Amino acid sequence: MKNSIYYNQNSRPTSAFNINPNMLNYNVGVPISLAKSLEGKYFVGIASNMKFGEATNAWARLYNPPDSNVNLYVNVWTAGNVTLTPFRIQIWFNSDANGIIEESNNVTPSNTVIKPLPVPKIKLQYANGVKGFPENGIYAFGRNGIANETIVSEEEGKFIFPPGGSFLVQLSNPATPTQAAFGRVAFGWWEEPII
Repeated sequence: MKNSIYYNQNSRPTSAFNINPNMLNYNVGVPISLAKSLEGKYFVGIASNMKFGEATNAWARLYNPPDSNVNLYVNVWTAGNVTLTPFRIQIWFNSDANGIIEESNNVTPSNTVIKPLPVPKIKLQYANGVKGFPENGIYAFGRNGIANETIVSEEEGKFIFPPGGSFLVQLSNPATPTQAAFGRVAFGWWEEPII
């Protein structure tokens, strides 16, 4: 969402500081991500040094625990920094992830002015060297990337997941499946309490 500027030709100076008779009137639209950050509901996080290739995949996901009492709104995700090989991204909704699941410590609220800092209820999880693909859920869409490319997708909160749901980004390199690969996945999201 961009800021809008409206020009008012009937503006007249009203004080010593307002000396231009053709002053601008502003109508500012606040982006939803900024609004949620101001509310202390917006978070960012990354899963770094993800290893896949050699006939395996890697994935990172935003997981909404069943007892979270919040809905998850995915705002932005990025995937890339794969330096040696072309790669494929698959996006899965509400799937059962496989592999050894780890939780990223690289998660923070985007508004660090609030004290105490808000703590997310959503978990950023990941797994490396996974054989096969997620089960159940929905394979929603995919993208392909070249070596050294980062894919960025801004979703503006349109992907919404209830408690027990998840948004998963899977990395693989099917064009060179025997070659080792490394990458990272990052997310921006907000959380709304369920009333």
